[in-house]
Amino acid sequence: MIEVRLADYRDPVHARALVELLDSYARDPAGGGTPLAPEVLASLPEALAARAQAFSVLAYDGEQAVGLVNCIEGFSTFACKPLVNVHDVVVLPTHRGQRITQRMLACVEQEARARGACKLTLEVLSANHSALRAYVREGFANYQLDPAYGQAMFLQKKL
Repeated sequence: MIEVRLADYRDPVHARALVELLDSYARDPAGGGTPLAPEVLASLPEALAARAQAFSVLAYDGEQAVGLVNCIEGFSTFACKPLVNVHDVVVLPTHRGQRITQRMLACVEQEARARGACKLTLEVLSANHSALRAYVREGFANYQLDPAYGQAMFLQKKL
């Protein structure tokens, strides 16, 4: 039976699950194919706990952590309300295809609504077709204001 819950970053069991699942994602080609740095593994739960705008959702199959969603609250100036960015979505390969993402996103949405958020946002690689299908199924869509200006694109500049 899959159980989904908000993570407690200060709980050693949750902290370990968070870094192990995120490292698993980082090692996957969809996550870049490179393990997380040891200093990230050691400090991430504490760094997230220090940020009130961060929250995570964990999925467990019995005692085994099998899914993770990390979220960071932002702010929509157009709505003058918080928004929640779904930053990482991880489901172990052994548990994919069981709609665990759907259950974790429902928990994310519940927490976002409790925080007064006006929307959820996320990024997904265009070739990650299974993830894209899951997100669309859950109501996510491409972002645009005026079709004449096209769809929004996700860009980054590393510092």
